Amino acid sequence: MGQLAAKLALAIPLAGLLAACATSSPPPRSLALVQAPPKAKAPPPPAAIAPNPVYKVGDPYQVGGIWYYPREQPDYDETGIASWYGQDYQGKPTANGEIFDRNNVTGAHPTLPIPVNVRVTNLENGRSLVVRVNDRGPYVKGRIIDLSEHAADLLGFRLNGLARVRVTFLGRAEVNGPAIASAAEQTPPEIATAVRAAPVMQVETSDLPAVTGAVVASPTVMASLPAPVAQAVLPPIDQVPDGQVVEMPVPSATALYVQAGSFTSPYNAQTMAAKLQSAGARISPAMKDGRPVYRVRIGPFQSVEDADEALLEVQALGQNDVRIVVDPAG
Repeated sequence: MGQLAAKLALAIPLAGLLAACATSSPPPRSLALVQAPPKAKAPPPPAAIAPNPVYKVGDPYQVGGIWYYPREQPDYDETGIASWYGQDYQGKPTANGEIFDRNNVTGAHPTLPIPVNVRVTNLENGRSLVVRVNDRGPYVKGRIIDLSEHAADLLGFRLNGLARVRVTFLGRAEVNGPAIASAAEQTPPEIATAVRAAPVMQVETSDLPAVTGAVVASPTVMASLPAPVAQAVLPPIDQVPDGQVVEMPVPSATALYVQAGSFTSPYNAQTMAAKLQSAGARISPAMKDGRPVYRVRIGPFQSVEDADEALLEVQALGQNDVRIVVDPAG
């Protein structure tokens, strides 16, 4: 009995201790009672930019120390280097109040009125496309036009980044008209009535009075750049949808030139050529609108890098009104 009593005496306090421990811990909470912390409210999406398109020519403006002078240019027909822009500008307003969409067929030009329609022809592969110009740019010297990513893809130079192109004015675009996006949309009627540009004609070099320091290029025989539409075999213009690429005849080989000016006065051309003699400037006679013009050029070059370097050299000599042009290789 003594041993049993001792065991009971020891067991009773131990049981009390265990019971005390069990009752001192908080009871487990039911899963139904466990509540997740309240979720933070997601910030509201940024307000969509409402398009507010207008037709504008615009005032003169300055970018990177260079002045640009927008103006009506119904006879615009130039060659040069095209670049493209895309995701970095997606959804942002264009210079005339539209909203940039890299999947549309649009472009940016430093001086043309906006919006207008132009025909852009890739002189390297013959692909040609009607583009709605609704923005300003590019501001890299020597570039003639900046195209949307989709337009560059259709013309076959998105991966390369640059292309030798011809840009020809077609007509004013509708301010509230749809952006050129796919072949399902029809060409605006003003394109059908646009006056087609005449092809660049081959001319004979005229003799110029000698001026010390000026070098006149000898005449070269070269093929003419094709007219944007007239020489191509196309369906009737009202059956050619926007966003559709057509094939145009292009020279088999082209060259790049840095052009410092085009003058109707041979004396002014010789003065400019003499100023840029150290850069290798020459006078290249041509015809424009039935009148002789005298272009001061450096070149030819085959790589854009070489043309860019020559352009910078001309700028260093104090001539900012300079650009890169494309002509058939002689």
